[in-house]
Amino acid sequence: MNRVLRNIIRFVFFILLQVYILDNVPALHRFIIPVIYFLFILWLPFSISRFWLLVIGFLTGLSYDYFTVTPGLHAAACVLIAYFRPFIVNILIPKDTSEFNYSEPSAKAMGWAPYAVYVFALSLLHHGYLLLLEWLEVGNFLDFLVKVVSTTAISMLLIFTAEILFPRRLKYRTNTA
Repeated sequence: MNRVLRNIIRFVFFILLQVYILDNVPALHRFIIPVIYFLFILWLPFSISRFWLLVIGFLTGLSYDYFTVTPGLHAAACVLIAYFRPFIVNILIPKDTSEFNYSEPSAKAMGWAPYAVYVFALSLLHHGYLLLLEWLEVGNFLDFLVKVVSTTAISMLLIFTAEILFPRRLKYRTNTA
C-alpha cells in the first residue's frame, strides 16, 4: 500500500477511535483519560521534514479539536510533540546509519527500551502541555500532576497494547529518493 494512503487511513482511524470509542468510555476516575490519537504523529516516518511534521501535527490536533469543541488545545499539544519528535529520535537512534536502517519508529525497529523512552517522552510532553493549558483555568497543582501521570500511564498502556496487537512490518530506508 502506498505510504501516503496508509498514513491517511491511520489518521482517520486514530481520530475516529479517539472520538467515538475512547471519549465514550465511562469514566474510570476523574484523573484517568485514555488518549491515543497522537500516536499517529509518533508513527510517522523518520524521513518526513520538520515543516510537514508540524503541519501534520497541527492538522491532527485541529481535527480532534473539531470533534471535542476545544479551541486549539489539542492542536497546540500536537504541534509541540511534532516539534520535539526529531530531537528525541536523534537522541535515541544510532548515528551510524549502517546500524539503523528503518523508515518508521516501532518497537521492532528501535528496540523496546528506546521505543518506550520515545513514547514516554512524547506522551508526557503531550499530556503535560495539554493538561497545563486546561489547568490554567481552574485547578489544584497536585491534581494537575496526578492527572498528567495517570493519563500518560494509561496512554502508554494503550500504545504498547496497539504495538503488540497490531505489529507493523519493518520498512527499510533505501538510498533512492
